[in-house]
Amino acid sequence: MFASFILVSALLFISLYSLSLIFFSSRKNSTSASGGNKQQHPPGSSSWSFISETIEYIRASLDGVPEKFFFERFKKYSSQVFTTSLFGETVVVIGGTASGNKFLFSNEYKLINTWFPKSILEIFPFAKTNVGNPAGHKSLRKLYSQLLNPESVHKYIGVMDLMTAQHFETDWDKNMHTDEVIITVQPLVKKHSFAIACRLFLGIDYQQEASRIHELHKLFCVVMSGFLSLPINLPGTQLNRAIKSSKLIRQEIQKAVRKRKINVLSHGDSPMQDMLSRLIDLSEEEDRGIDEMYIVELMVGIIFGGITSMGVVLTLVMNYLADFPNVYKEVLKEQMEVASSKGTRELLNWDDIQKMKYSWNVVREVMRVATPSPVGFKRASEDFWYDGYFIPKGRKLVWSSAATHMSPDYFPDPEKFDPSRFEGDGPAPYTFIPFGGGPSLCPGQEYARLEILVFLHHVVRRYKWDKPMPTDVNKEEKIVFKPYPLLTKGLAIHIRPHL
Repeated sequence: MFASFILVSALLFISLYSLSLIFFSSRKNSTSASGGNKQQHPPGSSSWSFISETIEYIRASLDGVPEKFFFERFKKYSSQVFTTSLFGETVVVIGGTASGNKFLFSNEYKLINTWFPKSILEIFPFAKTNVGNPAGHKSLRKLYSQLLNPESVHKYIGVMDLMTAQHFETDWDKNMHTDEVIITVQPLVKKHSFAIACRLFLGIDYQQEASRIHELHKLFCVVMSGFLSLPINLPGTQLNRAIKSSKLIRQEIQKAVRKRKINVLSHGDSPMQDMLSRLIDLSEEEDRGIDEMYIVELMVGIIFGGITSMGVVLTLVMNYLADFPNVYKEVLKEQMEVASSKGTRELLNWDDIQKMKYSWNVVREVMRVATPSPVGFKRASEDFWYDGYFIPKGRKLVWSSAATHMSPDYFPDPEKFDPSRFEGDGPAPYTFIPFGGGPSLCPGQEYARLEILVFLHHVVRRYKWDKPMPTDVNKEEKIVFKPYPLLTKGLAIHIRPHL
């Protein structure tokens, strides 16, 4: 009965929302016509397609090919600029081309600013006032860049190295008394990535507070599942659960901030300068007046940025290394050369990371064929023209890294997994964009690179692995996007130690 009520309410909401879009769209068109304005708007679907277009995008994503949604419409409208309805909004898609990406990235703060769908804004109210306007966004980006600049994150390589070794000893090696073990990778690497984030961002040690980290991780998982859900905040919906979990996360992090602030301001001993300590220091410099809740929201943003794609990419890397033994062999060779240059128990450092060129090319090719963030969001802050079409101020914009990464114009035979694409000068500018670009370039990309390469250094030297043969009961798993790429069964593999 309750499920039926939710379904009926959702359909009613969608219907009313669609009618309101049509009403206001028709009023706007009538006003333009009466003024004699004949701007040519991008071709595309009407507001009646609010449901069908979103369903089509979700269907393509669950089939593992989100780019299909965009390619079909590029062909249908003979244009890579078109209008559609996604995530409860009428949007204009500008993307799939290097020129489109360049235009969006280079015009941020000029013609374009950042926008997020309603579901994300409901989960993170902080984003409404501090990301949705240029001044707030610039201030936020400046703080993030201070916390996540290469010089700062390079200091964390040793901690990542130690924690990764402990992770394999605790969670992978415990069953290695047998010749062959089947494990599920995805939940293990998500747990590991979150533990590192808690240690480096909040100073919470997994060895001492495992249960606390476990409960926090469950809340973060609920929030991530509601990112691009339908904007329906009713009891039992994904969005409602995500909003509640987000509030609990902020309460928990607020406790950590208060405790750490007392310690920092009293000049107490700290085992390492984690990001929370650095942020508190920054807030005291020049009397910036950064209040407690602002620090809480900043830390929530950093943690989400640090874990949203990490578990995804680590799992996908292991998936492709299982599928391509020749690539695994080359990664192993490179990592063994790095290890052979180290002394006994000597931790990895920045120079070691610099030697992992082939390994990083493999990771980049993984992020191309299964991009961690297949779509991005912008909004027109001024009227402008693009490719012969008029884009009015306030219009929501969507761009797609998935469409660019799988375009044969930039990557011949795009479905082929080929790390050699990144040798030499690599792809042309604005064609490989897993971290976005321009002022909104992901500030945590160097942090992500370090964590992924440290993980690879350990996993390939410890294990060989392959996938169990699929059967009628246990069918082969595939990559789906929900909204990030995931393995449908979490990547079950056989692991064996090197002899």
